[in-house]
Amino acid sequence: MTASLSVCIPIYNFAKFIPETLDSILGQDGGDDVQIVILDGASTDNTAEILAGYERKHPNIKYVRQPQKGGIDRDMAKSVEPATGDYCWLFSGDDIMRPGALRRVLNEIQSGHDLYLCKHMEYIADREEWIEWPTVDAPDGAVFELSDERTRHEYFIRAANTEAFFSFIGGLIVRREKWNSVPLNEEFVGSCWAHAARLFQLMRSGLSVKCLSGALLDRRPDNDSFAAGGMVNRYRLAIEGFHKIADHFFGHGSVEAFQVRRVIRVEFHPLAMLLGKFMCSVNPAGESRAMMDRLMRTAYCDLTLANLRAKFAYATTSPRRFRRQQPELCARHERKFRSNRQSRGEAAGLSAT
Repeated sequence: MTASLSVCIPIYNFAKFIPETLDSILGQDGGDDVQIVILDGASTDNTAEILAGYERKHPNIKYVRQPQKGGIDRDMAKSVEPATGDYCWLFSGDDIMRPGALRRVLNEIQSGHDLYLCKHMEYIADREEWIEWPTVDAPDGAVFELSDERTRHEYFIRAANTEAFFSFIGGLIVRREKWNSVPLNEEFVGSCWAHAARLFQLMRSGLSVKCLSGALLDRRPDNDSFAAGGMVNRYRLAIEGFHKIADHFFGHGSVEAFQVRRVIRVEFHPLAMLLGKFMCSVNPAGESRAMMDRLMRTAYCDLTLANLRAKFAYATTSPRRFRRQQPELCARHERKFRSNRQSRGEAAGLSAT
């Protein structure tokens, strides 16, 4: 039997992004052979109008509009429900599929693993360049059976960042039967990581993961939908969210939880934490210093010399001193804050007229 594929895309108010995303899929070799499910969480922009046009031209597109916004956790889960493919590519509605990626995936899924973890290209603003973002420090095409404790520990130790723990939706191609074997865990609804929690739950009963080589998509650099609540809240989602997942499924003292905390510190390194503290002084009305201090304690809770040094630097470096140490970094984020504030002000003015 030839395995089939559904591309499952949850969206909300992505009218300005979804055409480019769909065109990047439909223009591929195999673009007419896969099902594309678009789950719309009751968008208030012209998403429905745009997708009606795509549905008329492409019978392999299934557009499902929800009566109300469900949030990313529920909408991600619901986007798989209408899927008919043997595998589901959990795709983001604002990312771009790279040429040749679809045929590559259609070939890969014939090997029958539970999950295929793929890489993406990430734009690094301060270097003004695109780079291939890592996932797991392992040979290309490596396969890990995560129900085996020794193999699971090796996988967790090799994790380069939280994408190894399924944080990036667009990097996940999962066997639908396996995904549906456990329900949405209500305890993680609202965390933005319920899809990751579902995959963690599957590890003990059996989850074979193949790490694919080469980037299969471009991650849009100008649209982090999780950042709407500010920088500190964006930090909170990842730091507290992944700590909770690891502790829930493996226990705080486990190898797995320790390695999750390690990669959190890779992503939220001491410089990033000091930047968060600095932005609390720039925008005290929108960023919580108390929350930032709590996140520093949480992320660096393990008793190591490196963590003690990081906590000392955080405690003793004032925002003014940090600006002197990192003038370009601070200036860039201050400009971004002012630009976002101006955009919100203009949007509020338009709404009032």
